[in-house]
Amino acid sequence: MGQRVKFWSLNLFTKSLNKITQNYMIFPDFLKEFESDLLKYKLDFIKIEAKPIEKETILNFTQSKFLGKPYLPIGFEYPKDNSGKPMVLLAQLNFSEIPRLENYPEKGILQFYIPSEDWYDMDDYKIIYHEEIKNHETDFNFLTEDLYEDFPVYCEHTLSFSKLEEYGGTEDFRFDYSFNDLDYWEFQENLNKSQQEEMNKFFYNIGHKIGGYAYFTQSDPRDYDINSKNDILLFQIDTDEEIMFGDSGVANFFINKDDLINKRFEKAYFNWDCC
Repeated sequence: MGQRVKFWSLNLFTKSLNKITQNYMIFPDFLKEFESDLLKYKLDFIKIEAKPIEKETILNFTQSKFLGKPYLPIGFEYPKDNSGKPMVLLAQLNFSEIPRLENYPEKGILQFYIPSEDWYDMDDYKIIYHEEIKNHETDFNFLTEDLYEDFPVYCEHTLSFSKLEEYGGTEDFRFDYSFNDLDYWEFQENLNKSQQEEMNKFFYNIGHKIGGYAYFTQSDPRDYDINSKNDILLFQIDTDEEIMFGDSGVANFFINKDDLINKRFEKAYFNWDCC
């Protein structure tokens, strides 16, 4: 860990640990001396469990999903990439299905579209928010199979949500805490294997989520841009069984807090990196 090398096996192993983590986390003994400080870093977030659909399953147009056919009001133009091709729905979040999270909508559908090709350039994407649910389109025959050949999400997923809390993140630049003058990785090196696993449950923020601390395989882009210092994680989608961003990468969407509160989701921006 001294080199901060992250392997896919560690990513998947930590995912399995996080699946059993409860929404109220009890600080283990080796972190007790830091508890009062770490509580100041506490953030609520929404954990997303994504399940690939069974064959022949048809998802509702308005439900939360990864991939699939979107909710689109009648007369609303389907988003296209810079070359004029239809974009692909990366994710759709219906906030009426999601536990309440401060500053995030209580209703409406938020959608994330990226190109079917060249999505890795991160300069062509659309984020659309539908505050009210209206009569919608049902014919998406123009979304042909070839659009999905190079896409990072391999199949449609249903989503379920739970509200949890966390106290920092190994890669999020906002977590600048020192453990007795040691940074996170230095401190963790002095722990036994069981303690390291416990620490990962607290601070290794992998997985699909809304809000909270972000995870990166490389580094936090907000740390290099003074104009994005106050930006927060809107949505994160991680490598999973049927999802792969590059080489076991993770994708993030960030937004300024004021834009989030005022539902200016078109101002959010896309970032992804991989090992």
